Amino acid sequence: MVGSTLSSSLANSAPISILAYCFSSILMTVTNKMVLSHFDFNMNFLLLSIQGTVAIALLRVFKKLGLISYRRLDKDEARKWLPISLGLVCMIYSASKSLQYLSIPVYSVWKNLTIILIAYGEVLWFGSRVTPLMLLSFLIMVLSSVIAGWSDFSSFASGNPSDLIHLNIGYIWMAINCLSSAGYVLYMRKRIKYFNFKDFDTVYYNNIISLPIMLTLSFCLEGWMSGELDRTFSPDVKTPLTVAAVLSGVSSFLISYGSAWCVRCTSSTTYSMVGALNKLPVAASGILFLGDPATASSILGILLGFLAGLLYSYSKTDQAQKNFGLANGSSLSNPHQITAATIETGTASANGSSSIGDGGDDNIIELKAPANHSTKSTHVSLYGPNSDGKVAD
Repeated sequence: MVGSTLSSSLANSAPISILAYCFSSILMTVTNKMVLSHFDFNMNFLLLSIQGTVAIALLRVFKKLGLISYRRLDKDEARKWLPISLGLVCMIYSASKSLQYLSIPVYSVWKNLTIILIAYGEVLWFGSRVTPLMLLSFLIMVLSSVIAGWSDFSSFASGNPSDLIHLNIGYIWMAINCLSSAGYVLYMRKRIKYFNFKDFDTVYYNNIISLPIMLTLSFCLEGWMSGELDRTFSPDVKTPLTVAAVLSGVSSFLISYGSAWCVRCTSSTTYSMVGALNKLPVAASGILFLGDPATASSILGILLGFLAGLLYSYSKTDQAQKNFGLANGSSLSNPHQITAATIETGTASANGSSSIGDGGDDNIIELKAPANHSTKSTHVSLYGPNSDGKVAD
């Protein structure tokens, strides 16, 4: 009886859910950066495939334990979901390449620009509105990115020219990632209402569909036949590299689980603010754990990006409350609305799949529809069976 009560208390603990989400996003960012940069790892599609495999395995384990549920794979739904999974592959691959070339603080700050693209995409295609406070947060985001970028280029200006070329490649991939992330989110928002997916339905479908795509691309493009696999997993680094790659897959899944847990135990408003606050420790993790340079301008860029994230999160939440208050007479959250407010910048991310980045966000950017559950529930399970009865085996 005591054990059951303790388990229920932990499962519904807001502080623990918040800490779990923050820890998993930092863990994912550090392990991804370590694999991609410190092990001279160039087989990005293979890393994403490992993460997808780990995520699918953990989905099954958590389902067996009764902690989550998700629908079985339906061929017709999978065919319709394929364009979304292809968009996800573009997004997380470009995120992995940009993180490979850029430091974690710079990556985190520049990832904020995705929010601006999504916000104005919503204005064009969904009739959303940009408030003055949002506009102020956008200006600060741009300013923080310029400061962080200037610091980055200044540190390489008097160094080896090849290092500067390396840096430019990173910024090109960062631009591609911002565009592909915004396109993925906007298309997801447009299509998600036709599927009635819950959080872990999205995680499962994204991983199970994208895994064979990424494995095929890895085999065709990453030099399996020319010895690249043997070079990458050479005997001197094989064990630590494998452990780090698997750990990155575990952490990417834990972000999906932790974000849903955090929303269930708190609220979508609290979750949005936690995502904004989490940018600071994620950016700092690169300086603390991986030796990224900590200059005055880079720290200023991080702090300004942190402030911009808070301002945007507050303005988006305030706008949503006013809109729902006018429409329904009370402040309600829409569990199926996917907007820029649900983007964790700097990991994710929940993108509902294997993630590259710092979560969010951003994970890698991470997408989720807030779970509509009471915080007073005594059940450990996050989700019950789907209304259509399609629960995975």
